[in-house]
Amino acid sequence: MKYLFIALLFTAFAAQAQESKQFVIEGKVKTNLTVAMADLKQYKTISLDSITVFNHLMQRKSSIKNVKGVLLKDILAKVEIDTDSPKKLSEFYLVFTATDNYKVVYSWNEIFNSPTGNQLLVLTSYDTDPAKTEKGNIAVITASDFATGRRFVKGLSKINILQVN
Repeated sequence: MKYLFIALLFTAFAAQAQESKQFVIEGKVKTNLTVAMADLKQYKTISLDSITVFNHLMQRKSSIKNVKGVLLKDILAKVEIDTDSPKKLSEFYLVFTATDNYKVVYSWNEIFNSPTGNQLLVLTSYDTDPAKTEKGNIAVITASDFATGRRFVKGLSKINILQVN
């Protein structure tokens, strides 16, 4: 009975820890920015029928349908990176962290100086196939990635903007 109680307590805590109703952009920025789900409604919405999620071996793992989101670079336009020269922006990278501590990395140039930035979405809603509970409400995915699952951050909690030493 004691172990059942502990398992139930852990399950309840894990489910609660996965929720993502907002995320913060911090690091080498002049002012941190907290973005809530409601804030995302002020940006232009992009809709996609579906995105197939492939793992690192290019095996189909699932698909997400009825995808709605906003371009990350539209959100980042409200953030001022703390640097004295635009030339130094090439030294910056962004670490995306999920509520379960899963992390992925993008470079500044990848987002703002390549086609990837036009496919990097902060998801506000989507349906999964097969139907399953995802880790949180706000997610990030790059629709143009080959192995889309590698950088599919479910339950986004933080984007840390850092500079290479």
